[in-house]
Amino acid sequence: MPHAIYPVAAVLGVIVHESRVLLVRRSNPPDAGFWGFPGGKIEAGETLEQAAIREVKEETGLRVICLARDVPLEAFDYDATGELRYHYLLIPVVCAWQGGEPVAASDVFDARWFDSGALLSGDFSFSKDVVDLAIKQINAVHS
Repeated sequence: MPHAIYPVAAVLGVIVHESRVLLVRRSNPPDAGFWGFPGGKIEAGETLEQAAIREVKEETGLRVICLARDVPLEAFDYDATGELRYHYLLIPVVCAWQGGEPVAASDVFDARWFDSGALLSGDFSFSKDVVDLAIKQINAVHS
């Protein structure tokens, strides 16, 4: 009998600093090898903000403060036969950089700042919705 799949709540740390957004290249599913926001599962008893601060620190070493939440997104991970393995409900938490330089840690291959030009260049593989959300937050800083 197949196991039941339930949505898993997770946060995305959306950090804009000096007209750039911080992204990490994921090493684990979903979207292994793709660029996306640092983040992960919310631990029991953790607020969204606490989870975002912890995940950003674990994956990149950066210190941030949380400013706001954005519209939730969804991510689905399928195996080679097309069977659903995971369903994630991703809550973006907009954060402000407080210190540190991005260093890839825990479950990411790389961490770096992207400006609008790099996001739109077509030179990188991004997870679904990443470019739209990143550009939206970069533009929000300038308005």
